[in-house]
Amino acid sequence: MMDITPLVTILGMAVVTYLTRILGFLLLRKRAMGPQFTQVLEAAPGCVLIAVIAPKFVSGHPADLIALGLTVFAATRYSFFPVVVFAIVVTAALRTALPS
Repeated sequence: MMDITPLVTILGMAVVTYLTRILGFLLLRKRAMGPQFTQVLEAAPGCVLIAVIAPKFVSGHPADLIALGLTVFAATRYSFFPVVVFAIVVTAALRTALPS
């Protein structure tokens, strides 16, 4: 029999993500946001991304460190989505090619 724990976990994360977005919209839809508040909201996705990536700076794994460097280089030249795709592909390829 198949373990459904991963499926339930993914569905739970999807529901929580959706709820945070819809509740934020419902709570703030009739309020005027100031420029400082808008700047904070615009910076939040980048902060979350850095929190996910930052541990790789100290991982010591050559594949992760090389992929991180290449991703930073790509981020200076291209927009967000292509850089994310590039980072995923390069990290997967380097982890396959280089031992941990």
